[in-house]
Amino acid sequence: MIEVPSFHAIAAMVLTLGMFIGFARGKLSTEIVSLLTIALIAVGLYFYPLPHTTRTDGLTLAFGGFGHYALITICALMIMGRGLVVTGALEPAARLLEQVWKFNLQVGLLVSLLLAMVLSMIVNDTPVLVLLLPIFVALAQRGAMPASKTLIPLNAAVLIGGMATTIGTSTNLLVVGIASDLGMPQMSVFHFTPIVLAAAVVALPYLWLVMPRLLPDNSPDEIQAVRRFYTRMRVPPDSELVGKHFDEVMERLPKDFRFEERPEGVFSAGNRLLISGTHDALEDANRILKGQVAPAWVLDRIRRHSASDKEDIQVVEMVVTADSRIIGRTLATSGIADNYGVAVLGIHKPERFMHNRPADHGKEIRLAEGDVLLVMGLPEGIQDFAAGDSLLQLEGGKVMPRRSKALLAAGIMFGSIFTASMGLFPIAIAALGGAILMFLTGCVKFDRVGRALSAKVIVLVAASIAIGRIILDSGAAEWLGVLLSLGLQFLPPAGVLAAIMLFVTLLTNFASNATAATVGTPIAFNIASTLGLPEEPLILAVLFGCNLCYATPIAYQTNMLIMAEGNYRFADYLRTGVPLVLIMVTTLSILLAMTYQM
Repeated sequence: MIEVPSFHAIAAMVLTLGMFIGFARGKLSTEIVSLLTIALIAVGLYFYPLPHTTRTDGLTLAFGGFGHYALITICALMIMGRGLVVTGALEPAARLLEQVWKFNLQVGLLVSLLLAMVLSMIVNDTPVLVLLLPIFVALAQRGAMPASKTLIPLNAAVLIGGMATTIGTSTNLLVVGIASDLGMPQMSVFHFTPIVLAAAVVALPYLWLVMPRLLPDNSPDEIQAVRRFYTRMRVPPDSELVGKHFDEVMERLPKDFRFEERPEGVFSAGNRLLISGTHDALEDANRILKGQVAPAWVLDRIRRHSASDKEDIQVVEMVVTADSRIIGRTLATSGIADNYGVAVLGIHKPERFMHNRPADHGKEIRLAEGDVLLVMGLPEGIQDFAAGDSLLQLEGGKVMPRRSKALLAAGIMFGSIFTASMGLFPIAIAALGGAILMFLTGCVKFDRVGRALSAKVIVLVAASIAIGRIILDSGAAEWLGVLLSLGLQFLPPAGVLAAIMLFVTLLTNFASNATAATVGTPIAFNIASTLGLPEEPLILAVLFGCNLCYATPIAYQTNMLIMAEGNYRFADYLRTGVPLVLIMVTTLSILLAMTYQM
């Protein structure tokens, strides 16, 4: 006869269920539910402490998540990811994957999922996701699938790949280590890889074709239509255009870019041609063609001052007001570059002023009231330009990547990944060291750290750590394990494996991988002895269950890393994760029973 759980165990299970319902309903924000959970734990343990503890111990348990190494690790990983973004270190990789996505979106997603799986088999899954996350965000901005439709499938692929080897995740190593302490033979790196790969083949169609359809498009709403800017591009001697015909270069250019003029015959050095495009299209076209849309001396001066003053280069949109002195002038006669040290990269003319757009070859664009200028420069120069020439700066300025530090940021990131994956340092130490180096080298600035971190993720991590502690310390996890073992004697072997896997999955998704591994491994070992079943498949059921953390954002740190970037809600993880858990549990249970002839 199973004993009645203690008061604290019952309270822990009720609180966990209440938090789950609060997240799933979505009426309160994630932050509010998380903070309420922490507050209830703190107040409850203050007035009703756990046995052999004091009231202050309860407060430490409730608020300990804010100083927990897991939260610090996640914040450090976010900072390193920010360093890769602001330096443009991953742009080459993003452009390479972009070519695959341009060929076909579905093929691009499939290749990306397979790449994520393979990488996470040999490298710890957290660094793999940190490496791929900014690439997929950049791909979404370049016109691939929205990030909210790709990041959860990508994360699931990383977790499945990490499940395939003993070095794929730290949890795998923990389960294998506990099993070895209990007397089982040590498992090799690829001991259970064939089983996981077979299950991955079954799950891949769901990740690839179904999961993106279940996810919302959380792309930011465009406040207005994307502006098309007109400018003149000069063809320098080293440009890719020199000596080529118009048709030879058009296939390589972005779809939002076009030549408003074309030369007679081939392009030649010194040509000044009217072009147009969105900001991103103009930037990509100039990079590909090595053209110049602003005087070289201005751009060089901006870059020199940026390096010497350690200021970021910004690109902003500014509206010409009725009082501006530059109305009726061309860029050449406006004196903008000489007076303020900024470069105008393009001019957008509202529809009512489109008759001012030059139609004749060689005619310069004249500025008019209502024109929107695309201006590049340092913050001080941009502010002086706005004040001196009566311009209104619009929201949504863009900071140009500090490409001079791109190789440095990439080196720091790969160094952290390498040291963590090879076991030279724990992931927490490798991530913290990388974040510190990002600060010291100027890849990430101290005053921009807030842009890298997410308050929603921080309080959610803290709440999940507190819930995991109270489930373990109150005895709730142990009581659930005993309850599970009583009912397994009536199930066939595949059912026993599935039940153990589901039990561990439940712990993983609402407590932590470490809790699930610590509680589940000895329970599985005892169940094998009691029922006369081989121990290894039951231990592997625990290991696999620890990795089936798809259904909630609090289940694993990679789930939380993608939450802010994808603007996900708790319900998004449930909607897509629960079916995947069922697919994997069913497939893995059958494969384990067949492999071990149970």
